[in-house]
Amino acid sequence: MSRPSYHRLVIARELLRERYSEPLPLRELAAAAGLSEFHFLRAYRAAFGETPHQHFTRLRLEHAKRALARGAAVTDVCFDVGYSSLGSFSALFARATGRSPRAWQREVRALVPVPADLPRLYIPNCFLSFFVDPVPLPLSSGSQDPRSAPGGPHVISLT
Repeated sequence: MSRPSYHRLVIARELLRERYSEPLPLRELAAAAGLSEFHFLRAYRAAFGETPHQHFTRLRLEHAKRALARGAAVTDVCFDVGYSSLGSFSALFARATGRSPRAWQREVRALVPVPADLPRLYIPNCFLSFFVDPVPLPLSSGSQDPRSAPGGPHVISLT
């Protein structure tokens, strides 16, 4: 396969990656690559080892797995990754992983527990400093002046 042809296929593959959550007809991908639909389909499979539809489905399932591992609801994940039917999504997910989305989520979350205080880690410091009273750091013997330490003299108490 020539370099320009491969480059055009990569453009179509990137389009798939950018727009994985919306319907993307084969004719639009072929047009992005500057090829006819049938030639695009054959060339894509030869270049990447899977059809655009298989790649599209795999991308959606990878995004779904990431969202489920973070604790998102199965229904929300289904619609977020571009499926309009929970039954179709669940059946496809089960075929690909061997488990239903909820069972897969339970299994993964049991392996890697998420701390209850995790959302606090994502609160911007400016918000915390405005609404939470600072707690002064105790000075230990031999320690330097806390005002010269990086981050200033206070630690935010989250309790």
